Amino acid sequence: MSRPSALASGCLFAASLASPCAATAGQREDLTAIEALDIRYQAAVKANDAATMADILDDDFVLISGRGQISDKAALLREARDARTVYERQDASERRVRVWGDTGVVTALLWLKGKTDGVPFEYRLWYSDTYARTAQGWRYVLGQASLRLPDAP
Repeated sequence: MSRPSALASGCLFAASLASPCAATAGQREDLTAIEALDIRYQAAVKANDAATMADILDDDFVLISGRGQISDKAALLREARDARTVYERQDASERRVRVWGDTGVVTALLWLKGKTDGVPFEYRLWYSDTYARTAQGWRYVLGQASLRLPDAP
């Protein structure tokens, strides 16, 4: 698939912000598919559903935390199977999806609450998830998370 022109990219960006600029049917399909995949992935993390996570994550997947910790697909699947973390919340809000050709990026504010090894946690952070169109369909290839946000007053 060829990269969209600058005008098409602008319309796609605007479409992701609910602007009156119309995206093409293919672009709307990509936006919808990536958003649904990201929602599905976040639900799988919350449920420690390693099988669903494995279906979505690319084999070369990398996650970079706000503190610079790097995790690969195997590490995330192992963490889900171990189920040391039990989530009460894994809720994304302010989600925006943008697509440029064969690359899609989701940004969202994530509220996490639960327990790891019985120790409670609750915090919010921003994340950016990058998806790439592959021969197998859209795959989650790169995740990057901010540092934990300060607690709201």
